[in-house]
Amino acid sequence: MTSDPLLLTGEVDDATARLLRTVTAFDAADVAAASLLPGWTRGHVLTHLARNADGFVNLLTAARTGDPIPMYASAEARSADIGAGAGRTPADLLDDLRRSAERFAAAVEAMPVEAWAATVQTRRGPWPAAMLVWGRLREVEVHHVDLAAGYRPTDWPEAFAQRLLHEVATGLADNPAAPAMVLRFDGFRHEIVVGEPAGAPTVTGPARELAAWLIGRSAGEVLTVTPDGPLPTPPEWI
Repeated sequence: MTSDPLLLTGEVDDATARLLRTVTAFDAADVAAASLLPGWTRGHVLTHLARNADGFVNLLTAARTGDPIPMYASAEARSADIGAGAGRTPADLLDDLRRSAERFAAAVEAMPVEAWAATVQTRRGPWPAAMLVWGRLREVEVHHVDLAAGYRPTDWPEAFAQRLLHEVATGLADNPAAPAMVLRFDGFRHEIVVGEPAGAPTVTGPARELAAWLIGRSAGEVLTVTPDGPLPTPPEWI
């Protein structure tokens, strides 16, 4: 696993290529069909991914120039753009997705080394600019699954799944709604502890399945709990 944005750019390129291959096969009925996200069609998800790429371009530009450029003009503008773009043709959605990905790649390439040390303002607060490439990778991989078009968490690269699992589990440490649990990867001795481990159940499974379960993209059917009992209920991932 790495957080180096220059090393992660290849993973973003690969993930984007997989996403574009999926979307290339969509027809009008496909883009109008429901996604895994409540109230969103596949067209909504694809428009969100395109505008998300542009939002990251804004943040990369802010890091490079020092100008306080927000990710989105406002939460309302973000929602309006997604709603307005969701009903476009498959060709228009695909073209927007491809062109926005190219703009993101160009913005990453334009970053001088020192700019990666900047802090930018995301929708949820300040973030190191060096994390922006990871943020885009996470968006592409998770929302590819949300398209409900055959790409599943089991298709995630192992390194991505492990990094996502660590990030989400670390975030749960500060969430009072998170149940205490010990997460154990299949075939690994390493464990991730959430909360007080004494008496907490141990949840075991592949990193991909553990990560998908924690972010609500899997019901955790292949995970096991020790001692026997129901899976804990993670808080909603935002």
